[in-house]
Amino acid sequence: MPAALSLALGLWGVRRGGSMWRDEAVTYDMAWRSPGELWQTLEQIDAVHGLYYLLLHGLFRISGEVDPLLVLRLPSVLATAAAAGTVALLGSRLAGPRAGLSAGVVFALLPPVQRYAQEGRSYALVCALVVWASYLLIRAVERPTPRAWTGYAAVMLTACLLHEFAVLALAAHLVALPRAVRRAWVLAALAVCAGLAPLVVLSTRQSAQVAGIGGLGADAVAGFVGVTVLGVACAALLRGVRRSRSRVGLTALALPLLALPAFLLIALTPLKPLYVDRYVLYGHAGTALLVGATLERLVRAGGRIRTVAVIAVGAAVLALLPVTLQLRTPPSRTDDVAAVAEAVRAEGGDADGVLYMPSRRRVWSLPEPGSVRGLRDLALDRGPAASHTLYGTEVAAPVIRSRMLATTRIVALRDPAGQPVDQNDREAAKRRVLAAYFVECRTRHVLGARITVYARRGLC
Repeated sequence: MPAALSLALGLWGVRRGGSMWRDEAVTYDMAWRSPGELWQTLEQIDAVHGLYYLLLHGLFRISGEVDPLLVLRLPSVLATAAAAGTVALLGSRLAGPRAGLSAGVVFALLPPVQRYAQEGRSYALVCALVVWASYLLIRAVERPTPRAWTGYAAVMLTACLLHEFAVLALAAHLVALPRAVRRAWVLAALAVCAGLAPLVVLSTRQSAQVAGIGGLGADAVAGFVGVTVLGVACAALLRGVRRSRSRVGLTALALPLLALPAFLLIALTPLKPLYVDRYVLYGHAGTALLVGATLERLVRAGGRIRTVAVIAVGAAVLALLPVTLQLRTPPSRTDDVAAVAEAVRAEGGDADGVLYMPSRRRVWSLPEPGSVRGLRDLALDRGPAASHTLYGTEVAAPVIRSRMLATTRIVALRDPAGQPVDQNDREAAKRRVLAAYFVECRTRHVLGARITVYARRGLC
C-alpha cells in the first residue's frame, strides 16, 4: 500500500504544467549527449552525477516519442515508490506490520519526498538504494553470511556512485549495529569506500562546482533542528518498546539515519559549506520510521490517546494538502525553463543578439534551443557539448565588448533583481557595455528570471 500510494502521488501532476527547472535542464542536456561527449564532460565537471546521466541517456535513447518530461522524472517516481515500500518492510521487521505500514505511508506523504519524487535528478534513486541497503543490513545482522554482507555492500556502493554523499549513511549504520557484527560491517564498508575512491578523487578535482553553496541559512538550521527534535521526541515515546526479534532496534537505526548524515555535512561547514538538504534526502526514511512507529503505538494505546492521535493524523494530512498541491506547480521550483523560453520568443523577436548574465544561465536555453534561434550568442566561444562543459565557454571580455558594440538590439537573460552578480571580467564587461551604450527598452519577469531587451540609445 505505501508503494502504491507513493506511485499515485508521484504520477499525479508529474509534468508540473510542462515546466522544468535549471537543474533538470542540466540533466536533460547531459542525457542527450553521446557517451563519448558525456565521458569527456564528466572528466571535467559533474562526475558526481555521471552514473545517473548515463542511466537517463539510456532511457531517452529507448523512449521514442514518449513525453520527455515523463521520461526525465519517471525514474524518480518509481524509485520513491520502491523506497516507500522498503520503508514499510523495514518498519515491519523492526517494530511490527502495523508500524511498518504506518511508516511507509508517512514516508510517501513527507513533502521533501514528494518533491524529489518528481524531479529529474538522482536524489530519489539514492534514497531508495540507501533504504534498501538499510533493510539488507538488518538481514545481514540477523543472518550474517558473506552473501548477505556482499549484497549490502553492493547496494550501498551503487547508492554512493549515484551520489557520493550517500556514503554518510555508513556512519548511521555503524552506530545502529551491535558490537558483535561490527567487524563484518567494517569489511563491507571498506569495500564500499574502495569502490567509491576513484569517483571521490575525480570529484575532488571538480570542487569548484559546489563553490556556490553558501553557509548555513536560518531556514536550513531550523529545518534540521525541527526534524531532529521530532525524531528525538518519537524515540523517547518509543523507549522500552521492543516487539521485534531483530538485534537492531527501530530507534537505534532510525534516529542516526535521520540526524547523523545531515549533522556531518553541517559540521563541515566551517571548512567547506556542503550542506544541502536534498543531498541527505534518505534521512527522511528515519523520520518516517520513527513517526510511523509512534503513531502506531498511540493508536494501539486506545482511549483518549487513540482519539487524539487519530485527530492529529487527520489534521496533519489536511495541513499537508496545500503543500502537496503547491509542489505540483511551477512556482514550487527556483525557476521555469519553459517560461523563460516563452518570454524570449515574445520579447526577443526584434533583437540581434542574446546575452546570458551570468553565463551559467545559458542552461535556460538548452532544452528549447529554438527559443533563441536567429539570435547570436554574443559571449559564446564553444557550446556546452562542444566544450565538454555544462554551460559552454565564453570568449574574453574584450571580444564580448566588441561583439556587443557591433549589435543594435540585445535580449539579456538575467537573474531576478537583488541576486548577487558574478564579479569576473566577462560578466563585468557585459554590465559595463550595457550601462554605457544601451538603454533598457522593456523587461518581462518570469519565475526566477528577467528577460530584458536593450537597444542602442535612441532606438527603443
